[in-house]
Amino acid sequence: MNLQLLDPVRVTVVQNSPDVSLDAFADRLGPDVRLVRPFAGDPLPGVERVGDGLVVLGGQMSAYDDEAAPWLPALRDLLSAAVTSAVPTLGICLGAQLLAVAGGGHVQVAAPPGREAGLTRVFWKAGADVDPVLGPLARAAAGTGKRARSLTLSMHADAVIDLPEGAAWLGMSDMYPYQAFRLGSALGVQFHPEATLATVRAWADEHPDVDTENVVAEAAPFEGEVLGTGRLLAESFLAAVHDDVARRGVRA
Repeated sequence: MNLQLLDPVRVTVVQNSPDVSLDAFADRLGPDVRLVRPFAGDPLPGVERVGDGLVVLGGQMSAYDDEAAPWLPALRDLLSAAVTSAVPTLGICLGAQLLAVAGGGHVQVAAPPGREAGLTRVFWKAGADVDPVLGPLARAAAGTGKRARSLTLSMHADAVIDLPEGAAWLGMSDMYPYQAFRLGSALGVQFHPEATLATVRAWADEHPDVDTENVVAEAAPFEGEVLGTGRLLAESFLAAVHDDVARRGVRA
């Protein structure tokens, strides 16, 4: 699909923290992106007003931290409604954790394995190769060895420990099992496909349990592959949104 020849789609992006932005995705989700920043007072839209797709970014709070982030109950409700309404949705890191909780799964705050920081090898499970968003990544990874894997970046200490009923488990890392899952029209990824190495360096500097220089040194040789992973995932998500618009035959 040549996305440049198609009408622009309208995607709503929810940014939960000032320092967790669209980053490398800023120019990859099309020209008609609506950025909602609830931490700055922006009201969350209802599902009927998100447009053709929804992206929920990460954040510094936990998926249960309603006191520090009072918009989280409404955001969990929005994610649930997006699945019910079959809106193409992408939840990243905290966004994936919120999606899991909204669907009846569970997240562990400060999970025992500790913080997953920097370069992350995501291994694809059966079914990932036919997923509408992860498929191109999983198929491209098929030639990387006995365990098909993609390289990306992470920065999290909380983790999904139970998937919602009916969710498909699609990806894992050596440190945490639930790196990717699909719940209906929504894909959750624990890793950060939108993050650049510069951003991960800044995040690492904020966490005393992370050795910033080691994180950067490990990831730097693979920066091109990491950016390629993010680019392919963004393009695949945007293509899935276009496909959904074409299938519905009407605009949201």
